Amino acid sequence: MPGDRLTLQDRQQIAAGLREGLTYAAIGRRIGRPTSTVTREVMRHGGPRGYHAEAAHQAGAGHARQRRTPAPATAPGRVDLGGRDSRIVDEVGAQSVELMIQAGLPQMMARVLAALFTTDSGSLTSVDLVRRLRVSPASVSKAIGYLENQALIKRERDPRSRAERYVIEDGAVFTSIMTSARNQTRIAEACAAGARKLGVTTPAGARLENTSQFLHHVIDDLVRSAEQWHKVYSTRPRQTSETD
Repeated sequence: MPGDRLTLQDRQQIAAGLREGLTYAAIGRRIGRPTSTVTREVMRHGGPRGYHAEAAHQAGAGHARQRRTPAPATAPGRVDLGGRDSRIVDEVGAQSVELMIQAGLPQMMARVLAALFTTDSGSLTSVDLVRRLRVSPASVSKAIGYLENQALIKRERDPRSRAERYVIEDGAVFTSIMTSARNQTRIAEACAAGARKLGVTTPAGARLENTSQFLHHVIDDLVRSAEQWHKVYSTRPRQTSETD
């Protein structure tokens, strides 16, 4: 096996593992590779649902030929990497995507969100995202719409052009938690209304009433905690290194 290069057999094992629903860590153990290697491989070649071993192997062979000529750490078309090696940024992004998908976020939405999280400015244009993720503008547009509805990102007009920039702010997670809390409150209220209609002394009515009370208590605790820690981290100055 030459260096760290994946073989066709490795990629076929990865494809088989994905079909079986294995985690990246389990697939890595099966082929004797680090989890990060499997994660990067899958996310670069179609994601968990679009990965094909033969196509990935052909693309990998092309990348190997390109690597014979030394390339700058920051590849053309990659923006806002802060001088970092693009491969490191890709690895951090791929690991974030995997965790977001496991948490229930659709794949393309997770990829767009991870791309924004791993830029220093926290903002990218549609063109930036298309180049970075190597997907169609329509895919980016659909993902942006979804993330806006979840209150995770917002649109801003680029002052230097007519293009829109998609921005993730430092308080995006707090805003998303509060939006989710409002939605969960509606569910709790609907459960309470259903319990009253069915009768709270009936098994079904009691189940709905208990669910409503549980949700209200959890939401109240979550909102208080989120507000407390949001105040702390939205007012605390960013830590910088001594050399800054």
